Amino acid sequence: MAFFATLSALPSPLHSSSPVPVNRSKGSLPPRSRLIFPAAVKCDAAEEFKSDTGRFPTKRRELLLQIFLASLSLPFVATNASAETDLQESFRIYEDEMNKFRISIPKEWLVGAGDVNGIKSVTAFYPEELSDSNVSIVITGLGPDFTRLESFGNVDAFAETLVSGLDRSWKRPPGVTAKLISSKSTNGLYYVEYTLQNPGERCRHILTALGIASNGWYNRLYTVTGQYMEDEAEKYQPQVVKMVSSFRLI
Repeated sequence: MAFFATLSALPSPLHSSSPVPVNRSKGSLPPRSRLIFPAAVKCDAAEEFKSDTGRFPTKRRELLLQIFLASLSLPFVATNASAETDLQESFRIYEDEMNKFRISIPKEWLVGAGDVNGIKSVTAFYPEELSDSNVSIVITGLGPDFTRLESFGNVDAFAETLVSGLDRSWKRPPGVTAKLISSKSTNGLYYVEYTLQNPGERCRHILTALGIASNGWYNRLYTVTGQYMEDEAEKYQPQVVKMVSSFRLI
């Protein structure tokens, strides 16, 4: 069953325990090798595009790939009622009042926040033990033409463009294999689920949630990227699925 089957079943953060506000004076981003970051999206580049087009020009495609050289996805693993209750009780709410978002995170996970060149804000959530499983929220500025997600096309066209742009399995010798699992638009967000695997390496499951909001001065793109490795699925899949699906703009 696909990840998106869980979206309606998971509780909204608004009905969870008291929010934990962000404290940017503490915590730092984990080593870069442990996170997938989208490349910076510059406002002047975004302004080159028209939002009313129904197709993907070359530069628009390049912008999409810049935004999403981050990857995410996860198929859903059914759990019994007891396990689901235990999972809910092990989470807390993380709320960033300045950047206007909230997300449910495991109580024991660490939080790092900071700035990266060309990116307005980066917040990362990751387990205390060394792992390639994590969730990050990257906020980048957009040009005035990009006022809603449909500026990138509908969710299915967007997902196809993203994943086909990442796939290099057709090259000789073959590069990374990218496979689209599913895509859906709900809760005012785009969700794209896919996998990435370099030859001879572990399969990486990726789930991306995408949203747009204005801070009163300019439009901002929120990219939530959750990932877990195939060999860590039993341990981290339920946590990453719940985290990404709980993300809300406030």
